[in-house]
Amino acid sequence: MANRLQYEKSPYLLQHKDNPVDWHPWGEEAFAKAKRENKPIFLSIGYSTCHWCHVLAHESFEDKDVADYLNEHYVSIKVDREERPDIDSVYMKVCQMMTGQGGWPLSIFMTPDKVPFYAGTYFPRVSKYGMPGFMDVITQLQQKYREEPERISEVAQSVTDALDKTVASKSENRLTKDVTDKAFKQLSNRFDATNGGFSSAPKFPAPHQLLFMLRYHYYTGDSSSLKMTESTLDAMASGGIFDHVGFGFARYSTDEKWLVPHFEKMLYDNALLLIAYTEGYQVTKHERYKTIGEQIISFVMREMRDPEGGFYSAIDADSEGEEGKYYVWDYDEVMHILGEQRGHLYTSVYGMTPEGNFEGKNIPNLLQTDLTTVASENNLSMSELHQELEEARKQLLAAREKRIYPHVDDKILTSWNALMIAALAKAGRVFNEPAYTKTAEQTMAFIDNHLIQDHRLMARYRDGDVRFNGYLDDYAFLLWACEELYDATFSATYLEKARWTADQMIDLFWDDKDGGFFFNGHDSEQLLSREKDMFDGAIPSGNSVAAVTLAYLGHLTGETNYLDRLEEIYYAFYNDVQQATAASTHFLQSLLVSEHPVKEVVVIGDSDSFTDELQQTFLPDVILLAENDPEKLATVAPFVTDYYQLDGRTTVYVCENFTCHQPTTDPDKAWEFIKKSH
Repeated sequence: MANRLQYEKSPYLLQHKDNPVDWHPWGEEAFAKAKRENKPIFLSIGYSTCHWCHVLAHESFEDKDVADYLNEHYVSIKVDREERPDIDSVYMKVCQMMTGQGGWPLSIFMTPDKVPFYAGTYFPRVSKYGMPGFMDVITQLQQKYREEPERISEVAQSVTDALDKTVASKSENRLTKDVTDKAFKQLSNRFDATNGGFSSAPKFPAPHQLLFMLRYHYYTGDSSSLKMTESTLDAMASGGIFDHVGFGFARYSTDEKWLVPHFEKMLYDNALLLIAYTEGYQVTKHERYKTIGEQIISFVMREMRDPEGGFYSAIDADSEGEEGKYYVWDYDEVMHILGEQRGHLYTSVYGMTPEGNFEGKNIPNLLQTDLTTVASENNLSMSELHQELEEARKQLLAAREKRIYPHVDDKILTSWNALMIAALAKAGRVFNEPAYTKTAEQTMAFIDNHLIQDHRLMARYRDGDVRFNGYLDDYAFLLWACEELYDATFSATYLEKARWTADQMIDLFWDDKDGGFFFNGHDSEQLLSREKDMFDGAIPSGNSVAAVTLAYLGHLTGETNYLDRLEEIYYAFYNDVQQATAASTHFLQSLLVSEHPVKEVVVIGDSDSFTDELQQTFLPDVILLAENDPEKLATVAPFVTDYYQLDGRTTVYVCENFTCHQPTTDPDKAWEFIKKSH
């Protein structure tokens, strides 16, 4: 018999609908039952493409003895962290405080009042790896809950007190430019000069660190920040973390060389990496970065695009119960598909051998390859070599598509889709490719049509079902998407939408007492703690993105209200950022903007010839407005209505530090103003 999860829409919850465990979704029914029967709650949080979540489920949640014990002594609740990041955020923080570490699956044992008294992540079925077995854990904790209620209450109270102390309160001090130098030094000290990246294994892409480094290079002229960025972009593009057959990036590399990926693919990683490679191309003009950007888009359009216009969340690492099985290659299989001559060329270029480079199989990679040397050794021109390798890739992809495809988490999340909109709009603008911008606009239309209900942005769409009030990330990332779409199209519609999103974000999430934004809105379910976080994880935090987008919006619209909020954020998170500066690199982009002169460029009249070059150039200190008819911007950027064309010709206004140069109809003169002082 299927349990209660059969009525849910989350792919993760549906994976557990046939478990013998009597799972409840998060909700009042479960908490009322726990109170009525005086039972502790076992809360299990994960997501559908999580490898160790699958392992725990198979070992323990499908086991009749475990299920019988849980059903008799606990009320068991399942939560999809991607649908309820608010719940995940609170209990992950508890796990980190209690154990010094976190991750998924997240296993929380708590009172009927939702207060944890024990936390962990994956537990094996029986004790091994120096870890207690799951059956031992649930047996001992149930015994303690029954026999030592005072001890359970003490632990629960200490957890509540500790959580209260973690919410950032306003400082007397304001963050200033010096923390950007501090972050740069910290990243430099962590930089892996051999392999690229800013950590040891496991290695996460952390694109927001690269976006910060590109801006640090721009504002300071420091060449090492650019070298570190290029080294990392090059290494990731060469490593096995990039899928050289079907394109797109895996979630992280298990080794320090970027060779062996954790094979799942997430929408957010590919969106943020698309932004990083696009900006890398803007700064360096390296064609390879543009190619990687185009290949990311090719992958997400082929494998993650919903026919209605949204993007799916993730593709699993596992297929046929084995991690990476869909993606790795047997040497003989490659030779058979490609034939001897092409097979020898392909395997030598992509580091594939009879012995393999991963558990006897092969992950294609370019880490040890110099294509110029390969071309020379095979008497091929570079274009002939690329053509030969591309033909081989297509043959391998066709063969791979006959394998059993991994599970796809096909729910559509507003926040991650907004990241992809921002990335596609930026790529469309920088690569001068209208099709990318059009796709971004279609995805924005999907959000408008499906994920706004009663003027409230919602978090998740799946199979016609829309649920959960949007979180800070949904609003902040959507604001980013609106701004990128405005930059790509100069359509006032996106400026209007940006202002609506920003105003709602402030109304729903702003902390009136201490400044900064809470993670969930005042109209949403109130949990054990109302989180307010600045630190970036795999994706930038909502507060980080809110800060950067408000800085931009304030200058774009001339509305100082947005810049005033940003000022308060610099006080609100002073202590957090000073303690772990390099953990907030996305946020520090806003400080680079705030602490350096910003140039506001307004183009009135037919602007294409002038704005095309501006749009394709990396100019983080330039805010660009373009409009034929200034009256169209009367409600969103009212200051522009005072601007007009000189002699009926396209006219450029360049302002800096609240002071404007003489308007000009000479594009060269305008460029001179824009480039001056940088």
